[in-house]
Amino acid sequence: MNIGEAAKHSGVSAKMIRYYEQTGLIPSAGRTASGYRTYTGTDVQMLRFIRRARDLGFQVEAIGELLALWRDRSRHSADVKQLAQAQIAGLRRKIVEMESMVATLDHLAQGCSGDDRPDCPILADLEGEESLVAPACHSGPGFNR
Repeated sequence: MNIGEAAKHSGVSAKMIRYYEQTGLIPSAGRTASGYRTYTGTDVQMLRFIRRARDLGFQVEAIGELLALWRDRSRHSADVKQLAQAQIAGLRRKIVEMESMVATLDHLAQGCSGDDRPDCPILADLEGEESLVAPACHSGPGFNR
């Protein structure tokens, strides 16, 4: 099948398939006499594997390790589990970071009057404390500068 069909069957865009091939994540596709890439059912299965790993948040490097383990029938499941546990830990860190971002934005939004005045604690916060010049529109109620 051609790259468009492989993309359709795997859920991975043709652009990403080319990228994965270019970076060596997947082997180079076979070619027709006229130079078009050709893909097999096994290639599509590998692309689905990659898509699912990406859906679970794995980065390309870790996906390469997972693919190597997937291909290695003498692998130890402990190696796969270790990669999964590292991914879980990373996702948990990201969740904590995102919850902190939500709390900060929620606090800032609650402090914003949302009216027609120019005062805006959200913009003031984004401006940062390192700012040496405080624009006039940032002075007024709700600002601790």
